[in-house]
Amino acid sequence: MPLIRRLPKRGFNNAAFHNNYAIVNLSDLNEFKAGTVVNEQLLRESKLIRGDAVGIKILGDGELKHPLKIEADKVSESAKAKIEKAGGTITMRDRSAEKLAASAEDVDQTAKEETKRSPSKTKAKPSAKKKTSRK
Repeated sequence: MPLIRRLPKRGFNNAAFHNNYAIVNLSDLNEFKAGTVVNEQLLRESKLIRGDAVGIKILGDGELKHPLKIEADKVSESAKAKIEKAGGTITMRDRSAEKLAASAEDVDQTAKEETKRSPSKTKAKPSAKKKTSRK
């Protein structure tokens, strides 16, 4: 067996930072009535997407027969052309606004916690001894 296969695998792996999107084809969206707002909640209720997904990606497989209002995170170029050809509209969801709101809530929580703590009136005095390193 080659040495490279016998050695343990170490190092950085980007798999933890990978975003998985739920994929929906245009042919699947034909079951909704004309003018319906298609979003993540509606797709989950109709069992078109399941499990943990960061967002929704619409792919252009199939034809869209009637106009729909679609809210998604990503849309392929062919799907975008077919949706607009059918008279529908696409709204891209902005995840950065949600992240900013979540981080603002975290900042508010830490500010509340700091105000709850009673500040100590006595400060720690610096030690008179000089620290030396051992060699």
